Amino acid sequence: MINVIINGINGRMGQIIKENIATQSDFCLVAGTNRQDDLMATIKMKQADVVIDFTVPSAVFSNTKTIINSGARPVIGTTGLTVEQINILSQQCQIKKIGGIIAPNFFLGAVLMIKYAKDASQYFSNAEIVEMHHPYKQDAPSGTAIRTAQKMKIVKQNCSNKQNNSKEENTPLSRNPARGILKNNVPIHSVRLSGFFSQQSVFFGGNGEVLTIRHDGMDRKCMTSGIFIACRKVMALDHLVHGLENIL
Repeated sequence: MINVIINGINGRMGQIIKENIATQSDFCLVAGTNRQDDLMATIKMKQADVVIDFTVPSAVFSNTKTIINSGARPVIGTTGLTVEQINILSQQCQIKKIGGIIAPNFFLGAVLMIKYAKDASQYFSNAEIVEMHHPYKQDAPSGTAIRTAQKMKIVKQNCSNKQNNSKEENTPLSRNPARGILKNNVPIHSVRLSGFFSQQSVFFGGNGEVLTIRHDGMDRKCMTSGIFIACRKVMALDHLVHGLENIL
């Protein structure tokens, strides 16, 4: 039995996880916490194995450090962590020899979208990302869009090295803000509008053709499958993993 704490249990995602965790025979929800609670004390008192965090970007780094220092395994769905912060958290997990996962998206379809975009970027020299979410989403661009661009960048760097270190061609011609914000030379456009929940399209432009890879998230409940997979996987890990795709 895996003892689980939901940090941010009063939020939308926290409530959905609470409702669905009862369907998992190998999970025991031992506590739910919010920002006014002592997270460290609760973890130790309840002897939690895993802490699922869906809080706010301003608190996620501190929360994750607390979870690791307490000896529990973090499953982090809150976005907003920087590369430097992730490196620090990774070092903490190595010292403690415990597993954890930070995932910008727990939609299984979104993870596959990132994988396919990574594969496609080997064959197209121009790409742009458009992500659309509800107006209450706090971060822009989304963590999923940034993660997608990062994975595309990795492939392109590897390909460039194989081709006599030729310069990457994915730099947009214009620096006009209307052309999107650059992440690893991939322009990302963010839309925050009523009527949307979660949608991302990756466009690849070639000679006389366009390839579109798109994911639509219709409901937060769809993320629980990925979250529960992550909770089980971290029990066997001894390090921090960034991205759900790395444990599937």
